[in-house]
Amino acid sequence: MKPEEAAQATAPPRVRVLAALAALVLALDVVTKVVAVAQLEGREPVAVLGGLVYLQLLRNPGAAFSLATGYTWVLSIIMIAVIVVIVRVARRLRSAGWAVALGLVLGGALGNLTDRLFRAPGPLEGHVVDFVSLFAPDGRIWPVFNVADSSIVSGGILLVLLALTGRELDGTRAAKKREPAGE
Repeated sequence: MKPEEAAQATAPPRVRVLAALAALVLALDVVTKVVAVAQLEGREPVAVLGGLVYLQLLRNPGAAFSLATGYTWVLSIIMIAVIVVIVRVARRLRSAGWAVALGLVLGGALGNLTDRLFRAPGPLEGHVVDFVSLFAPDGRIWPVFNVADSSIVSGGILLVLLALTGRELDGTRAAKKREPAGE
């Protein structure tokens, strides 16, 4: 057996970690949005933790900071592309860190895509349900977000950290480039 085959045979099933985490994020996102719509529709913002957090229902037709409003279908296509890329990359996955990061991004993308597909005004144009605002209502200090958004951001930060520290998808570390002596 070649060394690569031996490593693959003994590698933990990282794809299961990715899939389980994505499913958990998607489930949490859907449940919290259903509860938020049922409990917050038509209500004033609810202060939590002494006003550190506000719960307020907003329907976002754009991306973060309500950017790209009117281009909801483009955001939907981008989310579909991200999902396809993650599913394709998953076959080469051997790193627990990458599995967690990609699972967070995948779950978040699926959560917001679910809104885009099934919420008003219609398929690929649905508005995402946001309901958490930090420090002030209405997103005056920080954009209003949801579980999917926080999952995407957390996964993205972890992806950047993994890349900066040289962690590869296959679980190895990238070799540091060295300058030749005397230059």
